[in-house]
Amino acid sequence: MKAVVLEKTCKADELEVKEVPIPKVVKDKVLLKVKGFGINRSEIILRDYEADEDYIDLPVIPGIECIGEIVGPSNSSFKKGDIVACLMGGMGRTFDGSYAEYALIPIKNTFKVRENTLKNLSLEEIISIPETYFTAYGSLYECLNLKSDDVLLIRGATSATGISAIQLAQITGAKIIATSRNQKGIEKLEKLGVDYPIIDDGDICQKVLDIFPEGVEKVLDLIGPSKLNDTIKTLKFRGILCITGVLGGEEYVKNFNPIADVPNGRYLTGFYSNYPTQKIMDDMFDFIIKNNVKPVISAVFNSLEDISKAHILMESNKVQGKIIFKLD
Repeated sequence: MKAVVLEKTCKADELEVKEVPIPKVVKDKVLLKVKGFGINRSEIILRDYEADEDYIDLPVIPGIECIGEIVGPSNSSFKKGDIVACLMGGMGRTFDGSYAEYALIPIKNTFKVRENTLKNLSLEEIISIPETYFTAYGSLYECLNLKSDDVLLIRGATSATGISAIQLAQITGAKIIATSRNQKGIEKLEKLGVDYPIIDDGDICQKVLDIFPEGVEKVLDLIGPSKLNDTIKTLKFRGILCITGVLGGEEYVKNFNPIADVPNGRYLTGFYSNYPTQKIMDDMFDFIIKNNVKPVISAVFNSLEDISKAHILMESNKVQGKIIFKLD
């Protein structure tokens, strides 16, 4: 089969497709034919520098999510031909992931895509959903407990996860402040119906407080540690900040003092996406279908040979939506 094999850290244009053996079916893992997968920022990080870490087993096929068709059920309850979503749990890091024509994935990281979902969403839409919407859904409702009377700040809102979060939060009825680093992004946010789009020039606290002087109830931070001190000051008393993204670089964490930097009566949490369940995946797809959420897809590639193009496109920060591969 064809697969993208990462043997060391490299630039996007150095990614290569190679011929490797199709994995053999083993106990507690299922073999699937990959129908498509999304590109995620964590895969850029893996290729760029994380692959040098001891906990990454090289060589590895990257890819933390996919939609596939079961061809080897092993000792699972799946049947041949079942369409499944696979994500997380070390996928594409500690074991081979989705940048391939076939993938061998642990049963615990594999979830059936039900007939109702297949009827109501296109294959491209289904491919774009698993990791991105799971992250947004979990951040908003598991971590932030978003309510209709909340004001929600989304920092890094034109990322794929940010756009997904906007769509899901709007269903709740919460007012939304959302940030972008440029005017093109602001125009996108306006089209999405964001209540208060604002430019993120690195310091947004005062801009938010100019709109809501007491601060906001909830914050979803998709930028990460580099701006955490600024972001957390936008919270009102008893407000909650969920940090989900790491676009700003984890090295900033060493400068963060939780006692001094978290204001009294404000709460900091984070969404860790390594533990999806069949129920959560079912609930998420049902929520998307019931509320007629249409995933925003920025680019569709149809050949693994285009993997460098996809990574370059994501690194350009010019896309405002999900980049996916839909394989034949």
